[in-house]
Order: sequence, then C-alpha cells, then structure tokens
Amino acid sequence: MTIVNKVAQSGLITLDLEEMMLPGERVLFDLKSWLFEELILKEKDFREHISRHDWSQYKDKYIALTCSADAIIPTWAFMLIAVQLQAYAKKIVFGNLAALESELFTESIAQLNPEDYKDQRVVIKGCSIRQVPVGAYVELTAFLAPLVKSIMYGEPCSTVPVYKRKS
Repeated sequence: MTIVNKVAQSGLITLDLEEMMLPGERVLFDLKSWLFEELILKEKDFREHISRHDWSQYKDKYIALTCSADAIIPTWAFMLIAVQLQAYAKKIVFGNLAALESELFTESIAQLNPEDYKDQRVVIKGCSIRQVPVGAYVELTAFLAPLVKSIMYGEPCSTVPVYKRKS
C-alpha cells in the first residue's frame, strides 16, 4: 500500500509567518532611567547621559525606543537617541517591543513577490512556537486577498476558510 501525501499534491502554498520573523535581538530602550527622579528630563543631564553611554552595545540589534515613565518627554529627546542608535542598530522604532515586532513583520511582508501568489490557494499557518502578532496575520491577509484564489488559516490538513475570490 502506497501512502499518498494529498496535502503535497493539493497545490496549496503554505505561508508560515514564524519563518518570516527577522532574526536578531530585540531591545527595549527606555528613557525612564535617564530622567531626574524618573519624572523630569533635564537637558544638560540628558545630554551627558548620551555622551557617556556605550552605543556600540546596540550593534545589529532591533531597538524599540520608549519612555515608560508617566512624564512629558520632548520629541527632540527621542530624536537625539535615534541619532546615536542609527549608527549601530538594524532598525529603530518608537514604541514598545510589540510595535517593533509589528514593524519588522511589515518589512518581511513587503519583501514578498506578489507574482508568487497570483491565482494561488494559500494556507497561512496558524501554529507557531514564537509569538506572531495578530497584526502580521491581518497584514499578510490584506496583501494576499487581491492576488489569490483563496486564503485559509490553520494547517493544510485542518483549515478555516478566510477568503475565496468570487468567480
């Protein structure tokens, strides 16, 4: 008796967002500790922190730049940090680590070749070991819908229909 892999013969394209996750360390850069009493930005002290800080530790890392303190931080403070980080970091995003991850998935999805999916049936894999933001699934679906015949979610052996082009 020959075992036939019907999933492999189905012509489905399986996309695993976890495989699209860009490799590299993610770092949260929080300005809170650079504030006077974690509340007030004193420009002179802030600029001193900037000049003494070892920026090379962020080489080839993805940075989420934020301030978790309930303080009013002038925009230029984030800009000064971005100037220092840009020489080392792979990517700098204003916000938390979730915002950073969403931005990285946006970049990965933008690298997909639309022609690879034209008139195809696609399964967007649902199970992953590392957490994939829901926004990445939404963005990938929006990218694929104008191109494909159908989109399903889950595993090829057990899918949930998401989209089917009207004939």
